Amino acid sequence: MNYIPFLSGGVSFNPRTDIAPSAIQGKTILVTGGNAGLGKQSILEFVRQPASSLPSRIWLCSRSLERAQSAIDDISTAVQSSGVNPDFDASSIIKPLELDLTSFDSIKSAARVVLKESDRLDILMLNAGIMATATGVTAEGYEIQFGTNHLGHALLTKLLLPLLLKTARSAKGNDLPQPADGTPSTPPDVRVVILSSEGHRLTPLSGICFPTLKSNQSSIMTWQRYGQSKLANILFGKQLAAHYPDELTVVSLHPGAVNTELFNSFRDSGWVGWATTGFLKFFLSTVEDGARNQVWAATAPKEQVQSEEGKGKCGYFLPVGKKVGESGWAKDEELGRRLWEWTEGELEGQELEG
Repeated sequence: MNYIPFLSGGVSFNPRTDIAPSAIQGKTILVTGGNAGLGKQSILEFVRQPASSLPSRIWLCSRSLERAQSAIDDISTAVQSSGVNPDFDASSIIKPLELDLTSFDSIKSAARVVLKESDRLDILMLNAGIMATATGVTAEGYEIQFGTNHLGHALLTKLLLPLLLKTARSAKGNDLPQPADGTPSTPPDVRVVILSSEGHRLTPLSGICFPTLKSNQSSIMTWQRYGQSKLANILFGKQLAAHYPDELTVVSLHPGAVNTELFNSFRDSGWVGWATTGFLKFFLSTVEDGARNQVWAATAPKEQVQSEEGKGKCGYFLPVGKKVGESGWAKDEELGRRLWEWTEGELEGQELEG
């Protein structure tokens, strides 16, 4: 079903009919967490389009190449059965990319592959995430939710930034297909789409507990640890947009309450999680509906996804395309600058060799 404006306060958007050919034709897209849930569905929507409108390459990121390839096979079958492109072979466009956001080494390895094999990057979709997990730390010792949801994505963005900027600064869209009617091609439209959550409001009192981020933060409730990571997603997006106002369009969003694997860890946490998720499943949207907001953010006309404050700002949207106010902490410019500086400091020395 479509989201209906007068019910949701947003826009009506159906990826099968509302993605303009120029929005993705010939472009290169990277989606983290692309093997399941919203990431997999987003990639399906990108390729369930007429053959003349397809991207040139999509990097499907997954912690396991086996799961990535399985997702690619599923997408091929789904496109073929849809009737849009009966002969579609997803492997001709979608490439598996091993990426574990809890490991700096894995992130750097993935970035090397992309930089070596792609000469452009038009859409970076930071989709992967974990929610309400048990205490734990990443390979480098950061709180597991913050390290995965924010810091891992921040490092990936940092390493791919030269390619994003190269694409944005290329003349006349570089090697993108030119309009058949001879009209001038539009300038490059490079986007970073960041999945945050309304859970960004569930933070500790200080917003982000910087002093203990390099620990399991066991004294903080799991939903607060999740909340500070989602708050960081919004703040990072705002800072990224501010640093590159002429090159990047940055969008952060809440996908809605969606029935994905994200709830698994909470469901398995005990009887409360099991009972709560069992009740919530009756109110959760499907993955197909849940992916619409991020697909819209990646493909809608640029003027629709930009913040009302203009260039260099990062808008925050509920499904679909509904502009809303963030929490007070998410609007705190000083906290945003502190997060950016902290992140830069933690990622110092993680540049790629050569």
